[in-house]
Amino acid sequence: MGRVFTASIIGCGSRGATIYGNKMFHKPERFKLVSLCDIDTVVLNRYSKEWNVAKENCFTDENEFFKEKRSDILVIATQDRDHVRMCNRALELGYEILMEKPISPLKSELEELLETHKKYPRNVVVCHVLRYSPAFVKIKELLDSKVIGDLKLIEWAEQVEWWHQAHSFVRGNWRREDETSPMIMQKCCHDFDLMQYYVGSKCEQVFSQGELTFFNEKNKPEGSADRCFECKFRDTCTYSAEKIYIDLWHKMGCPKDEWPFNVLYKEYPLTEEKIREAYKNNQYGRCAFKCDNDVVDYQQCLLKFENGVSISHTMTAFTEQMGRKITFHGTLGEIKFDDANKTLSVCVFGKDKVVYDVTELIRQFASDGFGHGGGDTVLINTLCDMIENGAKAETTLEASVESHLMALAAEESRKTGKIVKIHE
Repeated sequence: MGRVFTASIIGCGSRGATIYGNKMFHKPERFKLVSLCDIDTVVLNRYSKEWNVAKENCFTDENEFFKEKRSDILVIATQDRDHVRMCNRALELGYEILMEKPISPLKSELEELLETHKKYPRNVVVCHVLRYSPAFVKIKELLDSKVIGDLKLIEWAEQVEWWHQAHSFVRGNWRREDETSPMIMQKCCHDFDLMQYYVGSKCEQVFSQGELTFFNEKNKPEGSADRCFECKFRDTCTYSAEKIYIDLWHKMGCPKDEWPFNVLYKEYPLTEEKIREAYKNNQYGRCAFKCDNDVVDYQQCLLKFENGVSISHTMTAFTEQMGRKITFHGTLGEIKFDDANKTLSVCVFGKDKVVYDVTELIRQFASDGFGHGGGDTVLINTLCDMIENGAKAETTLEASVESHLMALAAEESRKTGKIVKIHE
């Protein structure tokens, strides 16, 4: 079975605690959570109690937390602009590191972290979890088998979903570029990471355009209030917090502790009353047309790779469902993936279509969890295998930086209207 690794988490939010922390806690044969750090005392108290982490090993101050190495593994799941600072300190202390994406929206910080990693060559795995998801891995196997011949073109759509845009990128923590990162990086660095994984080549150049077109004061309903709870459109506006959170909570079967509701209210268990009370007073109850958001609600990119493959990529808030739709065009056929409808099909020209059940693929390879199509579970297991057996991770620090350079180039192109070459 292997050794038991001690683990610490800095940033005990929806990803750090709800996903990685809980998965580690429920794998006692592999992990023991021993230390936590978060600025929110409510969160710290909750997980200290749930995971049996001693109070003296729970910190609200990162400087105090980083005074010494506290475990074998450190999960860094804080905000985008905290990652490099914290990862530098963790490398110096000798941690094996699992770090949330994106690494940083600043090219200078990416370069700085690569230099630190050369000096302290520990395992750093970036959480591009889709590379570990069984369906996305299957796509890679199909492409490498040449079942559709030589890959020529990919049509790629990232469907954010209408309410997810309002929750995370209008009202939520990722609404402002200066506090986190550009939308194309924070939401689509998964996509850019997968692109280089599938194409097997570096991106040469990118052209991009996109705007914040809808979630602004120009589109607010006439006579609307600043907060949904006080608004006369509370029960009729599509983007009302009442309709999004209360209606969605009931539609999902009133979960007691599940995203996005656990972001609204930190104490367990959730109830309708707690959710409503939370959005009445916090950032998630603001009018979606009167927030301080500045990230785009759609963006399109045209990418050309060094081996000649081209990709058209669209990220849009205005979709009914969440997830990716991707069509791979090869010289002998097509591969079509529909994330929301859990289908993966191979259409070899002149032959019958072959359809894979994505849900079944997940059950086969990640039976204890469906997060990110099973990728969260496989990622945790991969980290253990790297430390113990020297296994290779798909999302090393060096490999992940390339996707960030692509995203930064796309944002530069969007702002300048010019084609941007990535490696010059």
